[in-house]
Amino acid sequence: MDTTPPTPEQLRALIAAGLECTRLDVDGDGRHYFATIVSPAFAGLNRLARHRLVYGVLGERMREQVHALSMRTYAPGEAIAD
Repeated sequence: MDTTPPTPEQLRALIAAGLECTRLDVDGDGRHYFATIVSPAFAGLNRLARHRLVYGVLGERMREQVHALSMRTYAPGEAIAD
């Protein structure tokens, strides 16, 4: 697998391809990323389960290409603290 870090846009596309999102914002510098994700898949899940779901979507890329990913994860209708 290529170990070149993805751009924020590429990381956003990877998440969107594997997870239905009503909002998906990704920022980062190629090593550290920050994502705000709103997905119906998160309904009823705690924060750890939500993060594991996103890590599962990213698969090996999380270990090989992404140094750090900070996430705020919400189900639709939950308040988003900006």
